[in-house]
Amino acid sequence: MSLPPIHRVVTGHDADGKAVVTSAGALPTVVELTAIPGTVFHEVWNTSVTPAPADNGADPTLGPLVLPPPANGTRMRFVDIPPDTADFLAHGAARMHGAFTQAGDAGASTVAAHSPHPLMHRTESVDYGVVIDGEMTLVLDDSEVRLLPGSVVIQRGTNHAWANRSQRPCRMLFVLIDAAYDPALATALAQR
Repeated sequence: MSLPPIHRVVTGHDADGKAVVTSAGALPTVVELTAIPGTVFHEVWNTSVTPAPADNGADPTLGPLVLPPPANGTRMRFVDIPPDTADFLAHGAARMHGAFTQAGDAGASTVAAHSPHPLMHRTESVDYGVVIDGEMTLVLDDSEVRLLPGSVVIQRGTNHAWANRSQRPCRMLFVLIDAAYDPALATALAQR
């Protein structure tokens, strides 16, 4: 089952300050991870400063795929996640360096021999993850939560993975916000 394409409408202003549509149509940056076939990143928009400029600037999603948000910025994307397969669960950990490298953050993978899932990773960001279609399981170091359409996860820099234990793809919407670990947490993470 294939999920529908994302349709994006970007607004702006004309020379007189009137609100206008500056672009409408398919997303210009859609990337399937070669190490995890069926995992597709649909890049919607990002900002690189706070406050973000409300202007008619260039499309910030053009260019290579980058997993985390820019420093002091945000990133919005949809991700289609295929069902986990027996092969992926058995051999996926060996492919994660390549997958996270293609996603622009090789250092995000935290998978180790004792990891509960081959996609375990961590980013120094606050992420809002919303299940749009399908179902997903949020995997943490010591627990799991089943997610259905409408479920929202607020991910606060924690080690996690997304496990699709259903028989069809799941689409999630993510908004990632640049963050900094609390100093005590940063110290604890450095000692792990």
